[in-house]
Amino acid sequence: MTSVSDNPPDAGPRPPASPPGDGPRPRGPLLIATAAARLPGPGAAAFMRRQQRDWNVTVVRTSLDRLAYQIVFPYLSIYIIALGASATQLGLVNSLGLMAAGLVSPFIGWLIDRHGPRSFYLAGIGLLAVSYLAYAVAQSWVMAIAAMIAYWLGYSISGHSCATICGNCLVNRDRATAMMVCETVGAGILGIVGPLIGAFVVASSGGVDPDAIRPLFVIGLGITAVTFVIVLTQLSPQRWSSGLAGGALFGDLRVVLRGRHRGRWLVIAGIGQLPMGMVFAFSQVYAHEVKGADAFVLGAMAAATAAVSIVLAIPLGRLADRIGRKKVLFLTIPLFVLSNLVLIWAPTPAFLVIAGGLQAFFYLGGPVQAAMERELVPADQMGRWIGVARIVRLLMSAAMVLVAGLIWDGIGPAFVFLAYVAIELLVRVPLLATMSDTLGLPPTPVPVPATVERPRG
Repeated sequence: MTSVSDNPPDAGPRPPASPPGDGPRPRGPLLIATAAARLPGPGAAAFMRRQQRDWNVTVVRTSLDRLAYQIVFPYLSIYIIALGASATQLGLVNSLGLMAAGLVSPFIGWLIDRHGPRSFYLAGIGLLAVSYLAYAVAQSWVMAIAAMIAYWLGYSISGHSCATICGNCLVNRDRATAMMVCETVGAGILGIVGPLIGAFVVASSGGVDPDAIRPLFVIGLGITAVTFVIVLTQLSPQRWSSGLAGGALFGDLRVVLRGRHRGRWLVIAGIGQLPMGMVFAFSQVYAHEVKGADAFVLGAMAAATAAVSIVLAIPLGRLADRIGRKKVLFLTIPLFVLSNLVLIWAPTPAFLVIAGGLQAFFYLGGPVQAAMERELVPADQMGRWIGVARIVRLLMSAAMVLVAGLIWDGIGPAFVFLAYVAIELLVRVPLLATMSDTLGLPPTPVPVPATVERPRG
């Protein structure tokens, strides 16, 4: 979701509503993106109209993908443990998946810059479908390793492709707001529906056990198949390139790493990703095993996350586009840290739901951090830069989720969350304070696609 506009905020020509050669905007599922234009606030309809068609496609696909994830997420780690894994083995399963995704990221970024994101987007979605299928038939935690590797590879490749498309379709003045629209539809509106579906299916199937959880993966598989068809039929095969995109992989990566703040940013981004493995892989297990949460409380925690996203996503996006990325991150980081402390302390289920609501600030800070990251490089380096950032984030997460499992089994469950809080406050926050805000960086022209063709089918 990145490129930097050379237009001042209130003047100059706007980007085209869709790339040259596109016909009318597709109907059907893509109306989800159009519905975001009706959200309250001045200029919302005009904001949506000036966005490119491919951005709308990615909003729809990402939103449906989040729906599938939110159906499964409250029960995934519980499912793996129910298949026989210890907390250390749960960490190992997540670690192997994250490591595999991290190692391929630079290669995927390089290939996207050379060939365009569409085919890789489809490959990533295909791997997500394989993951859901593998989870559905798994009979032991060892089988879940293959499913987790397929999931993280699919998540990384499809997310990388999505990020490149959005990064090059959006201008600076719209970027954080547009990314928050995606967050509102995906993590918000559909994010509430997902946990409710999951809780109903699990509760009606007999409670939190493997046989009751297994149907959730079949639902996720069906939703993922729908997103594959949407991207296949609606996304254009455009790509953004320059002379650099034809170079050698490692020579290209050295060029991408040159530049002010980029090395420091990789550490900041890596720590910012740690909750994906270190916190969320264990939070639902902690709520269920330590705090006694049932299926409906687990679903309510995830729904509370989504509800907070609905209310705050677009206002925070607009704020980030107005006052800068760093200031908004310094609002979201302490509130997510607080969610971990509330989770540890929670004396009743109501406080677990409050902790779930505060977890939304991780997801709300994510698009703002992503906007900042993408504004550090020109458009023709976007795929490679995202690839480098992803390998750092995913490999750091792979190491720390394994450490988290060892902490859980060796020291105590609460110390997993306290360890993350310490790393966030003692390392990431001070480093972020030394960064310049990217909203005011010198502008880079909005890229012109190297090839633009109408999708077939």
